[in-house]
Amino acid sequence: MEAALHLRAICEADMPLLQRIYASTRAAEMAAVPWDAAAKSAFVQMQFDAQHKHYSRHYADAQFCVAEAGAGALCVPVGRLYVWRRPGAIHVVEITILPEFRQRGYGTQLLQTLQREAAEAGGACVVSIHVEHGNPALSLYQRLGFQKISENGMHDLMEWRAAAAQNNTPEGT
Repeated sequence: MEAALHLRAICEADMPLLQRIYASTRAAEMAAVPWDAAAKSAFVQMQFDAQHKHYSRHYADAQFCVAEAGAGALCVPVGRLYVWRRPGAIHVVEITILPEFRQRGYGTQLLQTLQREAAEAGGACVVSIHVEHGNPALSLYQRLGFQKISENGMHDLMEWRAAAAQNNTPEGT
């Protein structure tokens, strides 16, 4: 596993980084359209701006963070994590790891940190996330114990329940 992560609140100077992180989620889709590079870039920028505005409006009290690995001069951004907390609930609004840092355990670290937080909050606390159909990270969520609760259009709502996880833990572990 790679270096431990830490989170820091986003700031205005992070907008180009956050746009690049967002663009990485649309790369396959953009590769399939017959637009020139400028049109693709303009479209992705417009979509990022709309998403950022939506999240800021609908999750105003959420924690919007850049995930970084390393320390000091060796600290590098590896992705983003947006989390909205409510009594008894932790909702992952957005989790994205940059392609060059995927498959290194960073997503696992971030999600397990939230699972520990939920477990420490009490047995009824739930960690939830909406997952787009076909998202390659689905296997990660399933491996960490998230279960599909409902389907809404192109997304599934998945949840991890601290109480259920504790009930599935063998005695003595």
